[in-house]
Amino acid sequence: MIRTFFMELQDSISEDIEKCDGKAKFKEEMWERPGGGGGRTRIIENGDVIEKGGVNFSSVHGPLSEKVAKGLNVESGQDFLATGVSVIMHPKNPMVPIIHMNVRYFEIADGTCWFGGGIDLTPIFINIEEAKYFHQYVKFICDKHHPSYYPTFKTNADDYFFIKHRNETRGIGGIFFDKLKSTEEISIEDRFAFTKDVGLAFSPIYSRLIQDNRDKPYGEKQKQWQLVRRGRYAEFNLVCDRGTKFGLDTNGRIESILMSLPPEVNWLYNYQATEPNEIFTQSMLKKDIDWIQM
Repeated sequence: MIRTFFMELQDSISEDIEKCDGKAKFKEEMWERPGGGGGRTRIIENGDVIEKGGVNFSSVHGPLSEKVAKGLNVESGQDFLATGVSVIMHPKNPMVPIIHMNVRYFEIADGTCWFGGGIDLTPIFINIEEAKYFHQYVKFICDKHHPSYYPTFKTNADDYFFIKHRNETRGIGGIFFDKLKSTEEISIEDRFAFTKDVGLAFSPIYSRLIQDNRDKPYGEKQKQWQLVRRGRYAEFNLVCDRGTKFGLDTNGRIESILMSLPPEVNWLYNYQATEPNEIFTQSMLKKDIDWIQM
């Protein structure tokens, strides 16, 4: 049931992105993991809106290695199942934000299981009204399920999507949750219902952001800032992201793991923001901002 939902979610998001883009189509690759399981990698490139994006489904299983078990704080040697969908979109126009979404399920042979995931936004140029819209939408999804979800998971996202060596957040955050197990108050079925709603929120959120920004004009200066900010994105994914590390540690498919990287970046030595909108964006890359009340 969980695996089927994730496969259907991959299908629906792929169709919605193709409709929004209007030009490019996803290319699909089926892959198998030597240790067990596999997945479907779908990449879209050189579209009217999306320069590079991916909607990936995976379902892998096998013995839990000692390294991975230690990272998850569980006993090694048990069989595990991990399945989920991961989405990343790098638009061509710097006025359209980068978006990432991930929903996943993990299960161990001893019966331990949990859900994880989240959704976060990385605008190249921060727009307060769009940040407010994004956080209001995400809060609405959270509040449907539990009043503690949004404040807790927003703080998690602020902490997780923080580039320590730059002392800045990756973007405006969103929500991030991990190891959502059943409790006396909340069943595993309720956790799954929440995870589904997070996944289903992707298309309506991003479709609006695309339509509102896809035709805005930009020049070389805006493009340069986009490439610098993409460099920060790449730094986070390669240095900080636990999902990247998990994929590598479980011998996942390298092309699928690194599909989250942008197609083109700049690392300009000691680059300093000079334009007002660059300076403003840089000033807002910090934790604990109440975007809804801005």
